[in-house]
Amino acid sequence: MAMTASALKERSLLGLKHLSSAEINWILDRAAYWESQSEKVIPILKGRFISNMFFENSTRTRFSFEMAEKRLGAEVLNFSAASSSVEKGESIYDTVRTLESMGIDAGVIRLKPVGVLEELAERVSIPLVNAGDGNNEHPTQALLDLYTMRKHFGELQGLKVSIIGDIKHSRVARSNLWALQKLGAQVKFCAPDSMKAPELERHAPYVSIDEAMCSDVVMMLRVQLERHAAGEGVMSSAEEYRLNYGMTEERARKLAPHVIIMHPAPVNRNVEIDDSVVEHHQSRIFKQMENGVPIRMAVMERAMKH
Repeated sequence: MAMTASALKERSLLGLKHLSSAEINWILDRAAYWESQSEKVIPILKGRFISNMFFENSTRTRFSFEMAEKRLGAEVLNFSAASSSVEKGESIYDTVRTLESMGIDAGVIRLKPVGVLEELAERVSIPLVNAGDGNNEHPTQALLDLYTMRKHFGELQGLKVSIIGDIKHSRVARSNLWALQKLGAQVKFCAPDSMKAPELERHAPYVSIDEAMCSDVVMMLRVQLERHAAGEGVMSSAEEYRLNYGMTEERARKLAPHVIIMHPAPVNRNVEIDDSVVEHHQSRIFKQMENGVPIRMAVMERAMKH
């Protein structure tokens, strides 16, 4: 039986910009529940079919979703555009509709073009979960970031968070901005001029690297060289970026003891973060990855709840 449009919308997770703080907190609380379970597999989604549809590569995010889905007992179909008919010109919509007509119960989707996901969600009758769309949003990454912060600090209200790097091309920065502000945290950005997103300036100020280091959470973003058009004048060298905007050993040494370092990964070592700082005692980078599984379990539970 097809779901009503409003029920579908409530189960889908297209972004955090329009998600209420109550919904965000529900997901964080459910993730805590899933993390506390000692059994690896709790098959509440037994007999349900989920397709991970990746029209843009991401090994880590796909594995994290797959692990979450399998821990909930779902049957998982993985689909990667690099080896598919989409390369032959079949549209994203046709591919999703094809999988829907074969009987999948939900789709996790990553794609490059902005705006397509919203359109897809209007035209299919299964819940869709956004695994990253262009430079728009990456909701589950921001949720696992919030979960990591909440576990460390106890609450997010009043927390100061700096997001440093390629804001312009970062869906992670956008999802974190919307969610953190809803939950009462203060967000600041730090970026070279060529990596600023001017439209976000009215939501969060751009500050110097020294000021950015004086927050409770210092989140470094991956420099997404593949998203920069040729000749955009990103930076003259990786070393220059590291010196001006990277989490160098020297900057890590000066951090207040309570500060945590975060990064959505994969890390360009010795560009955004010095090699020796990736597993620094104040770094939470691998903890973030670990937290991605219970967060995605909560998101998939929400997508499939009756």
